[in-house]
Amino acid sequence: MLLTLHARIGRWLQTGGHLQESDATLAAGALREAREESGLAALELRGAPLLLSRHEVRCGGEATQHLDVQYLVLSPAASPPTVSEESADVRWFGRHALPPVDASVQDLVAAAATRLGWPGS
Repeated sequence: MLLTLHARIGRWLQTGGHLQESDATLAAGALREAREESGLAALELRGAPLLLSRHEVRCGGEATQHLDVQYLVLSPAASPPTVSEESADVRWFGRHALPPVDASVQDLVAAAATRLGWPGS
């Protein structure tokens, strides 16, 4: 699993971000963000969204509602990622060797394992 240590939040999370006007679809925006935050160009989005999430986030001291659409994105090889300006670190982790993550990341990993048909998922 490729996770980014978010520079501002200080937690390991999946790559992601906000849609831009140039994104033709939600999937295109997710793939763009994954490429930007990982430095990996050869990524492939696989299928329909894995999870949908609505949660409160504090931005600049003000609470806002975020709607997350989370996809499975695959890399043809575990190529070395590049740390973007939004991250303190970006690393590959084994499914059963994740750093401390919150329930939202655990749920996303479980959904990805199920989609991929991994044993024990």
